[in-house]
Order: sequence, then structure tokens, then C-alpha cells
Amino acid sequence: MPTFSFSAQSGQPLYKQLYDYLKNEIKSGNLKSGERLSSKRMLAAHLKISLSTVETAYEQLRAEGYIRSVVKSGYFVCALDDVLELPPVQPAAPLREGTEDDVHAHYNYDFKTNTVDTAFFPFATWVRLTKQIMHDENRLLLEPAHPQGDYPLRESIARYLHAYRGVRCQPEQIIIGAGTEFLIGLIIQMLGRDRVYAVENPGYPKTFRIFQGAGARVRLVGLDGDGIRPDALLLSGADCVYITPSHHFPLGVIMPVNRRMQLLNWANAGENRFIIEDDYDSEFRFGGRPIPALQGLDMNDRVIYLSNFSKSIAPSIRISYMVLPPSLLAVYRRELLFYASSVSRFEQYTLCRFLSDGHFERHLNRMRGIYRARKDKLVLELKKEPLGSHVEIIGENTGLHLLLRVTNGMDEQTLVSRAKSAGVRVYGLSGYYLQAQPDMPESTVVLGYSNFDPAQLEEAVSLLNKVWFS
Repeated sequence: MPTFSFSAQSGQPLYKQLYDYLKNEIKSGNLKSGERLSSKRMLAAHLKISLSTVETAYEQLRAEGYIRSVVKSGYFVCALDDVLELPPVQPAAPLREGTEDDVHAHYNYDFKTNTVDTAFFPFATWVRLTKQIMHDENRLLLEPAHPQGDYPLRESIARYLHAYRGVRCQPEQIIIGAGTEFLIGLIIQMLGRDRVYAVENPGYPKTFRIFQGAGARVRLVGLDGDGIRPDALLLSGADCVYITPSHHFPLGVIMPVNRRMQLLNWANAGENRFIIEDDYDSEFRFGGRPIPALQGLDMNDRVIYLSNFSKSIAPSIRISYMVLPPSLLAVYRRELLFYASSVSRFEQYTLCRFLSDGHFERHLNRMRGIYRARKDKLVLELKKEPLGSHVEIIGENTGLHLLLRVTNGMDEQTLVSRAKSAGVRVYGLSGYYLQAQPDMPESTVVLGYSNFDPAQLEEAVSLLNKVWFS
């Protein structure tokens, strides 16, 4: 049983100190693959800490793939070096267009995933900061911003990324742009259109179209329970891959550390390979701490990190950013620095104050509580009969949507059309597959819940109960 001394001077909570200690023991080989960890209760008694502290540390290690849990047996160390035996790649059906509901149809309730509840936007704080900026920085606001974005905002973003996402970067490596689409366009220009880019299938259809629309060669690569498949990636011939490892959209898969290391090994094994990591909604993880970014594991500058403020603040805040490895930063400055900043200095300065004065962190904490309550309410309503006996809820603790597998005998199309007849819009999972896969889940819909209040969730699910079991 490990003997570990906690430090009151570290400023870190006890579970984080225990988590760091055990993770380092696993990475160093002191805790070997397959080794059974002490039971939570025994370790808590041995270290004289609460059981919940040990549970939180173990759960974080499990979520990141350092350990695995076996029912009635305990926790065991996972292998970090072994290449997983993956099933052979199955041939896929021809590329098809995703289907969409009639955009003109009327819905009383829409479980869309691309929104947040703007009723809780901190208008008073934002207005006050804007007035301060107008008063203090009035002349600077009228001058052109640096092409990469104003340095104070990049400093604030770098501090936030280091503290909350484990990203290793300097402000000089950050590029600010008006939306992820704009930044992906810059990435393609830096890396070249002649490369082969792999994207996840299923995934966000718009991402595929952005790469395709920019004239890049794109390959669709399937997933398994740990995320994008390295064997399929290798067979695709791609030398760049776009992934969402902290919370795959729409499957909700959290990529464990073993798979992350396999992807980094893939990147390191080829000349000039890169991984584009889109960390689009990592702030809203409800089970344990946010999973550290893949970029923090990268020791060879092969990861381009992307994120935005659209999910965390509001969709109209069209401010995204990327962290470039030094080699690509040199390319950007040599070939693309002529692009003017695409984000207004007014917004950049206001957002910088919002971050540096602690308002962003407080806003996130508030929204986490609100969205967690809505998620819990949705799950509670979905478990009511008769629906509760015929559904499997998938990915409820990650991000602002979940998957619902329905086993009432209806296929996906029928589920969607029946919901539509009741004025409820749900989204079939198959619509996110740009290429059919032999193991596509059946009778599964995607439910985004961030824009519902509790009463609306209750009514919407009640309607689904009626039309799916009438």
C-alpha cells in the first residue's frame, strides 16, 4: 500500500495530490500494468483521508485511462506502452450526405446541440467592462490589432490553458480568430492542400465540409470505444488528423491516455505528421475533473490545439484560438502574418478583462451548476415509465448532450418522425455518419439539453413518452 505525504503548502486539494502521485507511479513503472490498487476504503484509512477524496482521485485516473475498474474486484493499472489489439478495419459504404429535418417545420422543443442558454449571459458585467475599456483604452481600440490577436488576451488565454487544460504554451504561440472555421482555413494553408487530412466518422459534418471546401483531400476514419482507431488511421494514408479527444462529438467518447499515446506515436513515426486537437466543450464535464488536453502530453510539437468561447460564453462570441507548435508558428509568421486580425479590438479587450478579473471562471462555475441540474432533470425524466424500461443513456457526464438508445422496436427514422409529429425535434445519430459503418448504433438519437429549463424538459420527454409508446 502506498505511503504518501500530503503537502499543505502546495495549494492543491488532497485528491489532486493523490491523483498526481499515483499517475507518476504508473508512468514511472513503480505501479506495473495489471497490478491491483489498494481498495478505496483501505487506502483512505491508511492515509487518514476521506473516502470521497480517494474516490475522486481513482475516478479521474480511470477516466483518463491510467487504471480500469473491474466489478467486485477493484481497480487495476492499465498498460501504457502496449499497442492495443484492434479489430480489423471493415469496408465502409460509399460516402453519403447526412440527412436533415425540414428546417421550416415548427417545433415546440428542439434538442439541438449547437446552443447555450443565453439567458444567463452576464450582461451587467460585460457592459461594465466594455465601458471601462472604452474609457481606459479609447485610442488603442481604434488602432489595428496584432494579426495574432492582442498580446494581453493571448497572455490571459495561455494562463487559463495552463491552469485548467494542462496545455504547455507561450502567448506567442496563440493565434486568435473569428471562429474555428477561420482557423482551420489557416491550418490548411500552413500545412498544404496536397496533404491527406483524416477526420472522425461519425463527427461534426461541418468540419468535413470545411476541409473539403478548402480543397484538401479528406479521409473518414472510424472509431471504437476509445476514440479514433489508429489502425484505420494508418490505412487511410493521412498525415494529419482532426480529433475531439476530450469529448467526441457526438458519441461522447473520452479518449484514454493509452490511445492518446498511440496517436502521438503515430504522429512521431512519420515525417511532418500533425494532430489537430479540437477541445470544443471541455469545460462542461460533470464526472470528475476535466481531462487534460492531448497537447500537454506532446513532447515533439506534433499537436495543434483548437478551442473557442462559443460554448462557454455565447455562440455570438465568435472568438476562437489555436496554439501552434514552434515549427508551424515559424511557417505562420513567414507566410500568413499578412492576414489582419479577424476579431474586433473592442471584443478582445473586453474578453481579456473578463478572463483576467476572474469573471470567466465564476461564469463557468455558475453554468456548470445550471447545466448539471438540467442534465440530471433530463435523465430523471427519461427514466420514467414507460420510456425508462426501453432506453439506454450514453455519455451523460460529458458535454452538453447525450445519446439515447431506444429499444421499443422503432427504428431511428420512426423515432425522429414520431417526435416531429409531437412538435419535438430529436436528431438521429446516423445523420452524423458521413460514411456508413457496419457497427453503427441502431435506434439512437442525440439530445442536446442546454437550452431547456426544467419544466420544458419534463414536458418534452412526456411528449416523447406518448408518441413512442402509443
